[in-house]
Amino acid sequence: MTSSLVTAGIADVIPLWANLLAVGIGSLQGALFAAQFRDRRLDLLGVAIIGIATGFGGGILRDILLNQVPTALLSNWYLPVATASALIGMLLQRIFTQIQPLITALDALTIGIFGAIGTTAALAGGLPAIPAIFVGAVSAVGGSILRDLLLSVPIALMQVGSLYAVAALVGATSLVAFIAFGAPTILAAIVCVVLTFVVRVLAVLFHWTLPEQRPLRRGWRGSRAS
Repeated sequence: MTSSLVTAGIADVIPLWANLLAVGIGSLQGALFAAQFRDRRLDLLGVAIIGIATGFGGGILRDILLNQVPTALLSNWYLPVATASALIGMLLQRIFTQIQPLITALDALTIGIFGAIGTTAALAGGLPAIPAIFVGAVSAVGGSILRDLLLSVPIALMQVGSLYAVAALVGATSLVAFIAFGAPTILAAIVCVVLTFVVRVLAVLFHWTLPEQRPLRRGWRGSRAS
């Protein structure tokens, strides 16, 4: 692992614009997702709150795992960006009629960006490779899990066929591998985002699934009465 990430501060490795981009896209996607649920009778404030929670969720979980003050609380920019993005998401939901492909694409982009930021932050904090991948994956899916909890819908991470966490793990692992072989951090982060996006979108398009949990079956049966 290159020493530059371990010795550098997280703020030096992850610029403000990258964090704001992740929060903005996450909030936009969260608001778009929430606005679909007409039966939940969400008002504008409710949709905005869910959008903001989606944008902040992954970063807050990341910072808690790294024992840091949440980055979203260290700048005046985060809340306005998240709020504005959520409001834009509500407007876009009314403009676009075929919204599901856009939501899926934004969702995949969100987990890719948050995964890259989370993994990079973990490496910058001195974590070994495997824990860094774990932190990156949790950062990637944290906002979406919080979104689904607030909406009382099945959590995307646990649904058969989503490959949600798998996409995040693939991306985070690629970032750690590229850094280990001396690739520039920005290149490793781009590869992470692209791979996460591709795996997630392909899983949706081609209905890729992990095996569904099933009860174990006995390999033998007891003798039957004749």
